[in-house]
Amino acid sequence: MGGRSIALVTGGGRGIGAATARLLAREGYDVCVNYAGDRASAEAVAADCRQAGVRAFTHAADIAEPAAVTGLFAACDRELGPVSHLVNNAGIIGGATRVDAIAPETIGRVFAVNVTGTILCAQAAIRRMGRRHGGRGGAIVNLSSVAATLGSPGEYVHYAASKAAVDTFTVGLAKEVGSDGIRVNAIQAGTTDTEIHRRSGNPDRPAAVARSAPLGRAATPDDIAEAIAWLLSDKAAYVTGAILRVGGGL
Repeated sequence: MGGRSIALVTGGGRGIGAATARLLAREGYDVCVNYAGDRASAEAVAADCRQAGVRAFTHAADIAEPAAVTGLFAACDRELGPVSHLVNNAGIIGGATRVDAIAPETIGRVFAVNVTGTILCAQAAIRRMGRRHGGRGGAIVNLSSVAATLGSPGEYVHYAASKAAVDTFTVGLAKEVGSDGIRVNAIQAGTTDTEIHRRSGNPDRPAAVARSAPLGRAATPDDIAEAIAWLLSDKAAYVTGAILRVGGGL
């Protein structure tokens, strides 16, 4: 593509997003660390990125809100330049529950963040990356989950459905924007040992998955970050529309 690589990582203040932002910084990307509410964590990630010798800043935005997404990408334009690589990492589970007990507002919020937010951010990125818009091309990685094919009965069926939508969006978008020089792929992440499970009321899930996983453990954030970085890189130059399962065999 040429020029400096500028990565925007949604939900970059914690967990997989934080690990990804730090790794991309070590690989020479300038980084925008998006976060929803935990400014201190995001600022710590950005500081680590700057220690790697790149430019980095943070920006608070609820990616489910169109105006907030517009502001996020405009801030990246001002601080770093037009984004060349997007990691659509931000997502929520919405609590562990059976389908017959899910509150309607929970369903709406999960799909607003996980699906609508992913689409809105991709849309803003395409307008900067796409050759038809005067861009130099780029790469997008969407965060999906093994739940998209496993279904997560009794716990996260609503979340699984949202991630299946992300998979379908990835395949369709890759076909739509390939001629614009944009590659689009997704990671189906396995259960990862981050605080998202504690926040969703299911803190023991990583340990439970580890007992049944072929590799005998849950993923670490770095496991997923390494796969994301590869898909963003020129090493994956002929990879688009792929749904890469990083699930430890599940």
